[in-house]
Amino acid sequence: MFTTKNLMYLSVLLIAGVAAVKAEQKRPITETCLVCMCEALSGCNATAVCVNGACGIFRITWDQWVDSGRLTVNGEPSQLENSFTNCANDPHCAADSLQNYMVKYGQDCNGDQQENCLDYGAIHYMGPFNCQADMPYTFESIFKKCLKRAEMQQQQQQSINT
Repeated sequence: MFTTKNLMYLSVLLIAGVAAVKAEQKRPITETCLVCMCEALSGCNATAVCVNGACGIFRITWDQWVDSGRLTVNGEPSQLENSFTNCANDPHCAADSLQNYMVKYGQDCNGDQQENCLDYGAIHYMGPFNCQADMPYTFESIFKKCLKRAEMQQQQQQSINT
């Protein structure tokens, strides 16, 4: 469930992230999808640094960080001992890592002939070579409820604007 603090934190993250996007970067994951991944994975709780080797609000693993290009915070060398945890625990670096990961591994996992947020959630949670499997119930439930809520809010906003 989103708290006011979480929503404000994510809003700042997303606004800053959008402003920092370079035109040449591929960013397949939408802002809404990032928010829902965060919600389903960690409740967007930035206080829990690492849990069982998965770090940050997106619960990024070492392997994902390596596969996404070993991004770092403030240009620090990726060889430093804390480079992984620093990036995974920084919302901007972690989101950029996920974007890179999906550029590399994005695919249609559920057979609907589209590559979209449902696929990215499965890839992130279960890995690119197992994303066709059923997602664990709790993750899938929270993730899909968040996406549905966002879709309804978008539809309401569109009806207000028309």
